[in-house]
Amino acid sequence: MSRYRTCLLILVAGLAGGAAQAAPLPPDPLESVVWETLAPAVFGDAPVVFDDRVVVQTPADVENALAVPVAVDAGALGEVREMVLLADLNPFPVVLRFEPLAARPFIATRIKVQQATAIRGAARTADGVWHVGGRLVDAAGGGCAAPPQSYAAADWERHLGEVQARLWPAAGAEAARLKLRIRHPMDTGLSAGVPAFFIETLTVAAEDGTPLARIAPLEPVSEDPVFTLEPRLPAGTAMLRLTGRDNNGGEIAARIPVPTLRSALP
Repeated sequence: MSRYRTCLLILVAGLAGGAAQAAPLPPDPLESVVWETLAPAVFGDAPVVFDDRVVVQTPADVENALAVPVAVDAGALGEVREMVLLADLNPFPVVLRFEPLAARPFIATRIKVQQATAIRGAARTADGVWHVGGRLVDAAGGGCAAPPQSYAAADWERHLGEVQARLWPAAGAEAARLKLRIRHPMDTGLSAGVPAFFIETLTVAAEDGTPLARIAPLEPVSEDPVFTLEPRLPAGTAMLRLTGRDNNGGEIAARIPVPTLRSALP
């Protein structure tokens, strides 16, 4: 069991047992049965508000519980320090944490869901307030308990940590668009006898090492995870660096060239 999951379960158990809550939570518009215990475990004593400016895009009806596309855009809030993606009724509801740093407060990925659930994006602004948006998804479920398909390939370990990436640059101060795919089973550890095995940290940095964005994925992120970010590139940047590590200490590293922005006009 990962330290993230252990800490979250302890917090939820303590709160459910009657621990005092610092501030009342606003009524949940999605009426989740776990919100009143989940929210304090994730956000602590910080104030929480439901906010339509945090836009969560995901299908209402899930066709594949192993790979549900989700995008969270909190750009309308202005400066955002941290974002969290949640799936309330997953065995471990925290899907990932994201620090935009020098990127727009936007992230897209694919996640596993165990059953019909509320999926939420939360964004912490400079004043310490968590702004939460979300929507309900309907799913047959089982996505978190299914073993990764990677293990069926005899050579899966040889490709572990391989990175495919593409970057679309932007003019001026506009954010670029970066899409990453990393070969990794992202095993939840819910299959009997198989430990959890997932990427813990990813950092996108400029060529000089200045961090532009950080992601802390957790078990519910889909196998061979795909992430879309919108970093703002320092002037003259010709290369980005991706570094990361999984919970077994495996390293992830890649250099991502920045294409030259050319005009469509002659």
